[in-house]
Amino acid sequence: MDKNALFNQFVTFTASVHQVTNDLSQNIITVAITPVQYKILEYLKVSQPVTITEISDCHHMSLPNTSRELKKLQEKKLIEKISDTEDRRKHYVRLTEDGEQMMDEAFRCIEVRFQHLIQDVSEEDLEEIKHALDILQQKVFKLDVRL
Repeated sequence: MDKNALFNQFVTFTASVHQVTNDLSQNIITVAITPVQYKILEYLKVSQPVTITEISDCHHMSLPNTSRELKKLQEKKLIEKISDTEDRRKHYVRLTEDGEQMMDEAFRCIEVRFQHLIQDVSEEDLEEIKHALDILQQKVFKLDVRL
């Protein structure tokens, strides 16, 4: 196995994932939020509750910028901060009921677009895609990468 070629294929794949993700989520939120705020809400929808540091790390944002964006989302009543029961200095962020409803609606729109993308894919190919996604999730995207 040529690991360099595999790496290049992976880079191409991840760039394609970013493009498709952007295309699928384009213009789906009507509430006045920025693309950065949407990405934070999307991350919360699939990973909550998370710490401010986890959000900052995931989105390659400074802690002050992350805190500023979270404050705006909190003012819009889309997120809430909760204190850790064991360490009151540590706070978690999660979606509020309004935030959950907004992201559920966004994900329904994304699903419609996704279903359109795969409408002509055979059942056999769908199974292969599912299997490939399972392997990627287990072997690549859940790795604890420390460089």
